[in-house]
Amino acid sequence: MKPVVLFYLRNCPYCKKALRYIDEAKAAHPELAAVAIEMIEESERPEVADRFDYYYVPTFYVGGEKVHEGGIWPDEVEALLRRALE
Repeated sequence: MKPVVLFYLRNCPYCKKALRYIDEAKAAHPELAAVAIEMIEESERPEVADRFDYYYVPTFYVGGEKVHEGGIWPDEVEALLRRALE
């Protein structure tokens, strides 16, 4: 399984949706529940966020590769979680 890293901001409405979509995808597809996501709140851990190349949140990295940046939809969340299982 590939590691997943999510950069987000606590008050970002798009980030809140992404977190909800993650929960919904894992509930609807039990095989996705095994995917662990390291969640990094960028304002609390800027030293980590500064080492990555992105501008918008939420931003997802799967296996060290940026796979999504900015607003996201439920099907995109499911796809990136499945990518982590590959």
